[in-house]
Amino acid sequence: MSAPVTPMMAQYLALKAQAEDCLLFYRMGDFFELFFDDARTAAQVLDIALTSRGEHGGAPIPMCGVPVHSAEGYLARLIKAGCRVAIAEQVETPEEAKKRGGSKALVARDIVRFVTAGTLTEEALLEPRRANVLAAVCEVRGLVGVATCDISTGRMELEECAPDRLGAALARVGASEVVVPEGFTANENGGVPIDAIPRPSRDFGSDQGEVRLKDVHGVATLDGFGSFTRAMLGAAGGLVAYLDHVGRGTLPLLLPPAVRSGEAHLAMDEATRASLEILQSSQGGRRGSLIDAIDRCVTGAGARQLSEDLSAPLTDLAVISERLELVQWLHGNALLRGDLRSVLRALPDVGRALGRVVAGRGSPRDLGQLRDGLTEARRVRDHLLKLGDRPALLDRLLPSLGGHGALTDLYARALVPSPPTERGQGGYIAEGYDAALDALRDTSGHARRAIAALEAKYRDQTGVAALKIKHNGVLGYFIEVPAKHGDALMKPDSGFTHRQTMAGAVRFNALALHEEASRIAEAGGHSLAAEEAHFEELVAAAIQARHAIAATAEALARIDVSTGQAERAAEGGWTRPEIVDHPCIEIAGGRHPVVETALALKGERFVANDCRLAPDDRLWLIGGPNMGGKSTFLRQNALIVLLAQAGGFVPAATAKIGLVDRLFSRVGASDNLARGRSTFMVEMVETAAILAQATERSFVILDEVGRGTSTYDGLALAWAVVEAVHETNRCRCLFATHYHELSRLAESCDALSLHHVRAREWKGDLVLLHELAEGPADRSYGLAVARLAGVSPAVLSRAKTVLDRLEKGRAETGGLAAGLGDLPLFAAAFEADSEKLDTIRERLNGLDVDALSPREALDLLYDLKREAGTDH
Repeated sequence: MSAPVTPMMAQYLALKAQAEDCLLFYRMGDFFELFFDDARTAAQVLDIALTSRGEHGGAPIPMCGVPVHSAEGYLARLIKAGCRVAIAEQVETPEEAKKRGGSKALVARDIVRFVTAGTLTEEALLEPRRANVLAAVCEVRGLVGVATCDISTGRMELEECAPDRLGAALARVGASEVVVPEGFTANENGGVPIDAIPRPSRDFGSDQGEVRLKDVHGVATLDGFGSFTRAMLGAAGGLVAYLDHVGRGTLPLLLPPAVRSGEAHLAMDEATRASLEILQSSQGGRRGSLIDAIDRCVTGAGARQLSEDLSAPLTDLAVISERLELVQWLHGNALLRGDLRSVLRALPDVGRALGRVVAGRGSPRDLGQLRDGLTEARRVRDHLLKLGDRPALLDRLLPSLGGHGALTDLYARALVPSPPTERGQGGYIAEGYDAALDALRDTSGHARRAIAALEAKYRDQTGVAALKIKHNGVLGYFIEVPAKHGDALMKPDSGFTHRQTMAGAVRFNALALHEEASRIAEAGGHSLAAEEAHFEELVAAAIQARHAIAATAEALARIDVSTGQAERAAEGGWTRPEIVDHPCIEIAGGRHPVVETALALKGERFVANDCRLAPDDRLWLIGGPNMGGKSTFLRQNALIVLLAQAGGFVPAATAKIGLVDRLFSRVGASDNLARGRSTFMVEMVETAAILAQATERSFVILDEVGRGTSTYDGLALAWAVVEAVHETNRCRCLFATHYHELSRLAESCDALSLHHVRAREWKGDLVLLHELAEGPADRSYGLAVARLAGVSPAVLSRAKTVLDRLEKGRAETGGLAAGLGDLPLFAAAFEADSEKLDTIRERLNGLDVDALSPREALDLLYDLKREAGTDH
């Protein structure tokens, strides 16, 4: 028979049932323990020892654990590996357990919170320069509601979109975690990640969502926040319900929700974001991305705001112009810009400190960060107010930097200059703030001095110079002497009471020491309780002012973004773009910010190019060799448009950008095996989306459409796509291709012009000039590029033979493959070529060159050429 389930294991199993699919961190003393499959998973992810404890069902119980004091580091690794964790803490002391159930009573435990990727607030678990977004999705009457929030700062947004736009919406926010109603599957809704968290459908009711939002913000109506659709409210309800679940009834900071309108931002689908490598490179990291090349923010909040700006560029001309005006003002005042960056660099992350405080996970250090950040913000405001001719956007930001005088004064009086991270030991309330607390500290201090006096007295009384009064968490204060002096203190009339005998020492107690220790404990306990009460008061003050503090944090982030943009512009010779409301793109000396940065590190110069698209010349067909710079040219113009509409300067000599409503990039493709799509299928899906969605105000870049299938199919598709873009979509478009046949479209498409990237062959080598020129490409230089890549001479020679035959057949019959039927296989052709070479070599070896006349030498050359088969 198997052993009965112990009380502890019964308690664990009950908590594990509540934790569901989360790993359960079960607090046992100074460790969080994991059991069964949780232990196996954690041991593998964390690379820690897997042991066992007791039996369950006749088998040993797998077990592993992590120290409580270093749990955050382990949690970070588990979350990064895709795990979710439930924290089960002891919710009573052993003494309370004994009073409740006797000496053998088990200490009560409960899950106090869930730790998931989208609900982190701890500083050690978050990336300072990246937002941590939680999203909730639901569908109501054929429309999808999306609610997003970053609980580390409280920012919350609601939007509504068509089901086929869900993928783009989630790609824009880069959610760490997505919550959906049960049954809302990735198969039916392609935009939902496969690891989305299913939650009860009742949580996503729009009526419940409305009630939850009202309760969170303490209002009777949501009209003051905006106009919300039923789908938005349903998603908001699901999000708040999930936060309530993971926080076990304690909600984090949630600011009033803002409505996101698709029309207010430049739309980009998931494929475009990946192609342009805006926030993440194709290798999966930040390095090599657009933001990595342009981010000069000195605060984490600024970097997060810049990320959002690049993810959602604007379509409102007035707002874009305001951002550009502020960047230009800072760009023109290097001294002011440097001073601001120095102040901002020293600021704490006010927004995230506030998030931890409101979520109930704050520390005295977080309060100190609020104090320091708000104080410096007010100084920044006072300094900027002295300057004249300020940009309009800055004037709107400045009021948010002040107005915290009462709170900062309170914190300045209440907190020590450098408050600790932990509050359990006290010491963070400043002296002079509370007279009663100071008195308790004095009592405790006097008692400690009294103990030092007792130690000196006991040494004199016993004659034991090595006698010491020590303290630990188990015994409290005690007297310790070396073992050889223990007998003298054991005597009945010594005044000492034996407590413990160690290997080399003996420990005792004494009445006077016990009295002083009691006074210390009592004063210390009262002191900690007083500090804890003050901490709660200070937290309440921050919560009361949370909206104003959050506004300050957002204003500081915007100023940091603007100063960073100005710094990057000054550093790289970037210019302010002119934004207009008619469809044009006029860029002189445009450069790719990422490629230029990479070349500069190698000491190389980027070749700038112009791009001018207008209603009567809106479609450029670009040819030229691979590696010649076509893809770079396409991407750099898309990135310049994106940077301009995000409100920043651009890497160009001059730039005039007509507002773009949608940006599409189909440059490069890979398969998507998870959805059963080949490379060509992905290419066609992306192309279809462009043809279906691009408008006359859109900007499209297309590279090598049709290359994933046969030559005839690919050419036919590319031809038809060019015509559709020209005649139906009528958008601004850069179309790169190797199909020379497409150049004939210039005869029938009046808004299409031909261009190519220049290249030259010099002494058998291909020289790529990376310059754009007008007119069609003379050829593709494919064999020359293959030579650069290291393809063997034998294969290149064979390819030349096949190419010559193909071109000859096309010229004679119009058929691309004409004349290939009698072409021998590679091996046979290689053998024939070898025989020819041997014959030619024998003839050359038998020649007496000095005896040849000029006429004979010329005839011999013609003869050898015919024999080699190169007379054509």
